[in-house]
Amino acid sequence: GKSSLATNIAFNCAERLLRDRRDGIADKESVGAGVALFSLEMSADQLATRILAEQAEISSEALRMGKLSRDEFQKLSFASQRLAELPLYIDDTPALTIAALRTRARRLKRKNDIGLIIVDYLQLLQGTGRANDNRVNEISEISRGLKTLAKELDVPVIALSQLSRAVESREDKRPILSDLRESGSIEQDADMVWFIFREDYYIAASEPKRPGPEDSQEVHDAHEAWARKMDPVFGLAEVIIAKQRHGSTGKIRMKFEAKITRFSDLAEGGAGYGYD
Repeated sequence: GKSSLATNIAFNCAERLLRDRRDGIADKESVGAGVALFSLEMSADQLATRILAEQAEISSEALRMGKLSRDEFQKLSFASQRLAELPLYIDDTPALTIAALRTRARRLKRKNDIGLIIVDYLQLLQGTGRANDNRVNEISEISRGLKTLAKELDVPVIALSQLSRAVESREDKRPILSDLRESGSIEQDADMVWFIFREDYYIAASEPKRPGPEDSQEVHDAHEAWARKMDPVFGLAEVIIAKQRHGSTGKIRMKFEAKITRFSDLAEGGAGYGYD
């Protein structure tokens, strides 16, 4: 879900800036921002498809297959127009070095005055080669390079990261800071560390056999017990604030619509609403 959350943030930041400009609000006073999104995992076309599917509320699969109703096509057309107008700049150059990314980011800052940089994802960046004897050292170099870039351009940088596989071997799948430690100095360099946890993802993987009319009561009972575990968490995600240099840690519960890969706020007062 990390790429989904990042694209949600990117779209909403860029859209808010565009909306504020139309309302006569100066860029410096807007809470939105122009966004540079460096996508090393997905192509620009794949990323645009994901954003359009989310904004048009159409499943990505239906969009890729071209199986759209007339109403869905109209929604897609409207979403395409919105996306084309946004100050959202996608760079899908593969195998970027940290030096090349910094050069491109400086250019975008100079030409378009971007206010947010997103990197998807950190482990696909390459170092200068000086640290090629040790991958941990290389990741540390990249992490420090992104930190330096953020300070140089006075722009927040959101760097997505993979976790170590240790999280999959634990009974409690919620990520913790030590799951980052194999990736060099990410934990130390970051001002904030967020993790995404979707309990329904793990419960879905353990679904027992779906009972049919001829199955035993035991099979029916097993599936009912599974459904009772799934119901309260289905469609929910936790954004875990594991580190915040200048504030408190905790977790925020959000709604996640897997079909269209969209995160959104839970309705105030609804089940699961709030911050812990």
